[in-house]
Amino acid sequence: MQSWPVQDAKARFSELLDACQHDGPQMVTKRGKQTAVLVPVEIWNRLQSNAQPSLKQLLLSDEARAELILPARGQARRRPVAEAD
Repeated sequence: MQSWPVQDAKARFSELLDACQHDGPQMVTKRGKQTAVLVPVEIWNRLQSNAQPSLKQLLLSDEARAELILPARGQARRRPVAEAD
């Protein structure tokens, strides 16, 4: 993966885009730190489709879907029972 300083990426964006399409993902750096990656849309779409489980996978998974909060037992207030006349 080629690394592009942000100044070069801005000045030569068409070249950066061409390199991405022909050579794959391209790294953009800012002040020497990795900041962003430009990837071809095919790779992006594949990553997006693999990142989220399908509804079927979610429903069949063994992992908890949410925290189930249960109230403590014996702490409920009850109304007094009115006697019938």
